[in-house]
Amino acid sequence: MWTEQFQSMLMLMVMAALLRASYEMARPGATHTEEVSALADTRPDIETSKHAMITPQQRKWADKAVKKYAQAQEKKWRNWNEAMYEPTRSLRVQEDMHNLKRQ
Repeated sequence: MWTEQFQSMLMLMVMAALLRASYEMARPGATHTEEVSALADTRPDIETSKHAMITPQQRKWADKAVKKYAQAQEKKWRNWNEAMYEPTRSLRVQEDMHNLKRQ
């Protein structure tokens, strides 16, 4: 699928990326007391967090939504498991229904 030249270039790019990441984590100018992070600072600003406060009513709605979502997912996966791994159970139910109709 890929040419040998493309595979060689891809390998070179991966090695270059790993070398760069290694260098960035162990920069010569960084002291051991300061924390060196390869990720950007993702902490929210204080101003932003003040405006993003959730009201108690919104919190109740969110909790209710999460519970209903979890219940729906549980039901979905329970049905999926029954359909995939317990086919004999559904066949038995169908046979029982058929037998009841005959009686």
